[in-house]
Amino acid sequence: MLTLLIIVAIVVVGVVVWRRRVPLLAKLLGQSESRVRQINRRR
Repeated sequence: MLTLLIIVAIVVVGVVVWRRRVPLLAKLLGQSESRVRQINRRR
């Protein structure tokens, strides 16, 4: 039961991080959000 809860928690955190990846990347890299979006588009 505990293992299932841990797996669910990891999945939820993963989804949240994926949804918020542009602002998070902007903070980590010290760049503006628009710049991070341009970099993402290029790939």
